[in-house]
Amino acid sequence: MIEGYDIPVVDTDTPSVCLPDDGDAMRFCSACAFSEACLSVGYGKAELYQLHCLVEHVGPIRGGAYAFRMGDPFRAIYAVRSGLVKTCAFDAEGREQVLGFYLPGEVVGLNGIYPDRLPCDAVALESTQFCRFSFSAMSALAARLPALQQHLFRLLSKELGTTAQLAADHSSDERVAMFLLDLGDRYAARGFSGEQFRLSMSRSDIANYLRLAPETVSRVLGRLRGHGVIDIDGRMVVLRDRMALRALALGTAPC
Repeated sequence: MIEGYDIPVVDTDTPSVCLPDDGDAMRFCSACAFSEACLSVGYGKAELYQLHCLVEHVGPIRGGAYAFRMGDPFRAIYAVRSGLVKTCAFDAEGREQVLGFYLPGEVVGLNGIYPDRLPCDAVALESTQFCRFSFSAMSALAARLPALQQHLFRLLSKELGTTAQLAADHSSDERVAMFLLDLGDRYAARGFSGEQFRLSMSRSDIANYLRLAPETVSRVLGRLRGHGVIDIDGRMVVLRDRMALRALALGTAPC
């Protein structure tokens, strides 16, 4: 346990454990959220021993359980090791607002840096494991490792960009197309298939995230399937025509 970790992980199926798939003496594990940035400038696991020592493995957390809760003090960031996570908040009337979905290798909790409290819940949508990093210790290390610092800045920038995109005045067709393309690109970046993947989140969660009605999302998906742009079987989706999907996302082609 690293000093300063006082964020409870509740409703876990099992106690926190160190997972065996942690790479080896030279290589990072396949889901490491920082390996791409570090290896691109020649940092290997040996050079980043201090970063490796910051990691606390958490989970598995069962689907529906929380990694952290809104209002908890901000002490750490969570890198998804396996599984899927959604972040959400509730308005004054108690209505849920889905803020994002996080895949293996992506980092949750950066939006808690200011005002030093977590502004949302992080909920596992299926059995999920995390790497948890003390943010104060990581910030000190990042000051000495420029690549790590730049990677943290990129992660923050991406969070802001996603928020701005959702706030823009896009049609329902554009929003659904952008969501599918973005999800495919993110899966591909982590070494999974970017053309065929499982929508582990519910239709209502997708609709909430895209600021649409669930019936609207189902209607758009049905049209895309009817035009041969995608295939859907239950929760499995296949992107058949990424070019048409991209044109729709950019608003240059009607559905």
